[in-house]
Amino acid sequence: MAETTVDSSSHAIGLKRSLRFRDLILYGIILIQPTAPMPSFGVIYTEARGHVITAILLAMVAMLFTSVSYGRMARIYPHGGSAFLYVGKEIHSSLGYITGWCLIMDYILNPLICTIWCSRAAMNFLPGIPYAAFAVFFAIFFTFLNCGGIETSARINAGMAAALGIVIVLVLIAAARWLLQFTHQIPGPDAGFFIKPFYDSSTFNSAGLLRGTSIAVLTYIGFDGISTLTDEAKDPARSVPRAIVLTCFITGILASIEVYVAQLVWPRGLAFPDIDTAYVHVSGRMGGPILFAIVNAALLLANVGSGMASQMGAARLLYAMGQDGALPRRFFGTVHPRNRIPRNNVLLIGVICLVGALIFSYQLGTELLNYGALLAFMGVNLASMIRAWREGRMQQWMPILLSLCGIFTCLFLWIHLGRLALIAGTVWALTGVLLWLVRRRYTMLPGEAL
Repeated sequence: MAETTVDSSSHAIGLKRSLRFRDLILYGIILIQPTAPMPSFGVIYTEARGHVITAILLAMVAMLFTSVSYGRMARIYPHGGSAFLYVGKEIHSSLGYITGWCLIMDYILNPLICTIWCSRAAMNFLPGIPYAAFAVFFAIFFTFLNCGGIETSARINAGMAAALGIVIVLVLIAAARWLLQFTHQIPGPDAGFFIKPFYDSSTFNSAGLLRGTSIAVLTYIGFDGISTLTDEAKDPARSVPRAIVLTCFITGILASIEVYVAQLVWPRGLAFPDIDTAYVHVSGRMGGPILFAIVNAALLLANVGSGMASQMGAARLLYAMGQDGALPRRFFGTVHPRNRIPRNNVLLIGVICLVGALIFSYQLGTELLNYGALLAFMGVNLASMIRAWREGRMQQWMPILLSLCGIFTCLFLWIHLGRLALIAGTVWALTGVLLWLVRRRYTMLPGEAL
């Protein structure tokens, strides 16, 4: 009897597999945020010379190839995983380390660009206060809350996603109303009016479009987070890969609708009052001061939540690396005795956000973030291709082909990032290589540790 009791209790231990396919998709959309293209709309519009929806769709193609590779790797490594794990296990541990190092840059840059955007959005409400004052305020605000151990819960995040969904509905209603009024004023607009957001021969430039597409990748960042729910999903081998791909596709379609109506409403060639918050000004043109305030406030709150969460996420990643010896343990691998958080790391990232918000532009921050993300995506595609080759050589030609497409599309977008972003990102990557060489004697690489 005692043995039976032990067996039954052991079977009861573990995470409950309760997440359905649609739950995984909802989680992915919450991670990415349904308003993902709105903060970067002005930057993409400027670089792509008005072809925002085309850039969003091209970025979706690249991300769909990559999402297939992520799905395959999540099936192979079902107990959670990330790009540095996949690269480290399938290719080489040192390449896995460099991939992880580039992802650290993404973790740090996310709160930085949130600080920049929140400061710009706050200026829309209080234009008399200088940008630098808001940048200092938000950097300190994020750091203060995180040092106090205040975190956003999953319920709050889900509520925020629902609120942003309502904002999107309001924007689409306002856009439809504006377009109806416009067609009444100008009866029978030609088909070119509705096609020009996709292609305008007077402004089209292939280099500019590719530059805009490389920035538009930011719209999809986060879809890979679904793989962390593998242990809680029903039929994970089938549902998780499908959810990753479908979440990426749904995000692309929703983002395309959001930017398409904005392009129709905003007059071509007219400059934005502020590029970083351009979508807010488009909303004001659609629905007047009330919609302007609603969209500005909603995106401001969303970026506050994202900035706080990403700062703590980066601090915990640095803490893990400090514990493993990849970074100096005395500084990075300690926690505050009272609230049990890696306070040193939170403060360090807060300083980085403060300094970065004063010297970086929002565009440079997004391009640097995409530098690391695209490198990681190339690594995952390569790991998926190598895995397929090992499993069946040319019998696995379809996964190999899809992975190759993912590698080349991500590489093509990566080389079209801005020159300053490529230089700064390469300096960061080389710093990681140097750090690894110096500390290799004491460092357990990701691929060797698992």
